[in-house]
Amino acid sequence: MANKRVDQPTGTETVGHEWDGIEELNTPLPRWWLWTFYLTIAWAIGYVVLYPAIPLLEKGTEGVLGWTSRGQLAQEMSLADQARRSVGEALAATDITKLEGNPQLMQQAVAGGRAAFRVHCSQCHGSGAAGSQSLGYPNLNDDDWLWGGDLKAIETTLVHGIRQDGDDATRQSVMPSFNGALDAAQQSALADHVLALGGKGRANPAGAQIFADNCAACHGATGEGSRELGAPRLNDAIWLYGGTKADIVRQVLNPRMGVMPAWQHKLDPVKITMLAAYVHSLGGGEPTVPEPSLPDPAASAAASDATD
Repeated sequence: MANKRVDQPTGTETVGHEWDGIEELNTPLPRWWLWTFYLTIAWAIGYVVLYPAIPLLEKGTEGVLGWTSRGQLAQEMSLADQARRSVGEALAATDITKLEGNPQLMQQAVAGGRAAFRVHCSQCHGSGAAGSQSLGYPNLNDDDWLWGGDLKAIETTLVHGIRQDGDDATRQSVMPSFNGALDAAQQSALADHVLALGGKGRANPAGAQIFADNCAACHGATGEGSRELGAPRLNDAIWLYGGTKADIVRQVLNPRMGVMPAWQHKLDPVKITMLAAYVHSLGGGEPTVPEPSLPDPAASAAASDATD
């Protein structure tokens, strides 16, 4: 203390010690810095009192507000579950043929179906639903449908599957093998005609006759297919097992017919509705055609009495 003095050039008091002739000035801290420092201390004390802060042997201090990040997460999860339940209840109460009439509910169904698709369907159809020709998994992004592309038709396929053993309502279609029924020249001519139907080859009169005699009953005279029979359309150049001449000959001789599982015993009806909505939204969904309403016998009788 005795060594303290005021530095004349700066007018600042020294701290009282020197080293090799160098002295340290006792320059006061800026007032704004001091107040900021005091505020951080006050904020820290308040935080320790209000929130969990100090770890103890078995648990930490809880804070007078009782807030925890785990509690906040549980509350947010509860709200999300409530929202999902409300959407599920709305979907369960809505006939799928009327779902398109409720755009908001349809949008929520598509969002739920997108998540369900990644879990249950992407293993075969791919994450982008593009399918695989080498494995016979159809592309769900186009507008080519074997049994129909409206919401009800897609739902039926999901519920009962395709060629699912043990399900009497499953989608069924069988293409016969022509191995031994057609010689090599006939096979080639038929494949040429099938390619020509989709604009991918030259017309072949001999192949057209073979097609008319053996294939038109299911696939249609112009290759338009039949949804009632599950016979694919052949005049759109969209192929399930490949569209080369060799692929077509192979399918004629040794037909490949895929199997899709029925999901009615694995997924609840709401999730199936969501999946149908998502697949419908991928780009080729068709509008639902309302079923024709049957005449009301009571109304018919009343009209008859009125005209008598």
